[in-house]
Amino acid sequence: MLAWSKTTLIQICSKSLHQVAPWDRPVSNFRSDSHLFQKYYKLCSSFTQQKKHAKSCPRTLPVQVAYRQEKVGAFQQLPMVAPSSEILGMALRRAKIVRPTKGISNIAKRERNRGAKQLDALMKELSVPLRIYLQEFPERERLHLYEQSLLELTLGEGKYEEVLENVDAIRKKILNVGKNYASVCAKSTTKREAGESLDEGFSKLEELYRKHGKAVDDLKDVAKILRAMPVVHLHIPTLCLVGAPNVGKSSLVRVLSSGKPEVCNYPFTTRGISMGHIFVNSETFQVTDTPGLLRRPDDERNNLEKLTLAALNHLPTAVLYVHDLTGDCGTSVQDQFHIYQDIKRRFSDRPWIDVVSKADLLSLQQSNVQESIDDEEFYRLFGPPGCYYVSVETKQGLDELHLRIHSLLAELSSACKNLASVSSNGESMSMSEQNSTS
Repeated sequence: MLAWSKTTLIQICSKSLHQVAPWDRPVSNFRSDSHLFQKYYKLCSSFTQQKKHAKSCPRTLPVQVAYRQEKVGAFQQLPMVAPSSEILGMALRRAKIVRPTKGISNIAKRERNRGAKQLDALMKELSVPLRIYLQEFPERERLHLYEQSLLELTLGEGKYEEVLENVDAIRKKILNVGKNYASVCAKSTTKREAGESLDEGFSKLEELYRKHGKAVDDLKDVAKILRAMPVVHLHIPTLCLVGAPNVGKSSLVRVLSSGKPEVCNYPFTTRGISMGHIFVNSETFQVTDTPGLLRRPDDERNNLEKLTLAALNHLPTAVLYVHDLTGDCGTSVQDQFHIYQDIKRRFSDRPWIDVVSKADLLSLQQSNVQESIDDEEFYRLFGPPGCYYVSVETKQGLDELHLRIHSLLAELSSACKNLASVSSNGESMSMSEQNSTS
């Protein structure tokens, strides 16, 4: 097997891991950032260990491993699961038209053969679709970290695995019962015994499937929910709108992008991640609207709030943080200040834009501010320093915000292209090293 040098593996891993948050990792600082370099080195070392224990490992394995959890969109590739009643009805119809093998003249043997073949056909018609579903639903560990979070927050912890285990359990029971009755039918000594075994086998399989068929319907519901999840492309710069509930995030998404989320005056209107797109100079950029955050510890947050934090933790996003200083959103300005401080501290390395919404309802006179005013009081009066004041109703500040967002996204796009170019050159160099080594 070809030897993979540490330099080669570092280049492969850096290409993969740069996709997580490319604008946070300048090319020139890649090797000087000791923390990131150590992460890459550890990942490379794990690949080297895998290589030693897999002598027949194909050349492309390290690349496949490196990219395994960097892809999203697995939910949109889930199969269309048929209702359990439809699978059962089709299986019964197809099994009953199965004919015995030609050329058997003995009536008893012909009936045994027909019964065994029909039971085998029914068993396969019921179990094979379930096996295919199980193969096409990915294991949780193979999903991107963001999609793993979606599973837990949308379905509940362990629900995805539980549904798949239930489907596999009914599949195994069908195989066991079907094989037993097909064997009994094949060993019958008379035509009557063969017919009785056939009828009993059909009844048992149908009863078993009807009793446990809810597992298939649960899988159908899970697939429907997950396919509706928006896809966030990791290689496209993304702007994530964050803030307390009802501060105007959804209204801004409607104005800034192609997304059309629901806009209502009550907390947690956004019940999931909504996606939109911004088109700038023939380029497409993503905009996400997230559920609002309240002032409380992480262990007390509901699943909607955890969904917002999952998007920030696991997706390559720039942040557009929305503030409402009018006091009409249901979250006090003081609480908004502390939420903002917490999120800003956690994600200080992200590209960031602060926006104060509903500016038409505010009277701002910064010339009267005393020099001794503290940060919280300044925030209560004017919002965070350097923020943009906008109003969806009067269009105030929207043009300036558009320009700032377009400028930021253009910078991120340029950084992504530069990193992709460097990574591509690094991969070409690595292949040259491999050829020279071989």
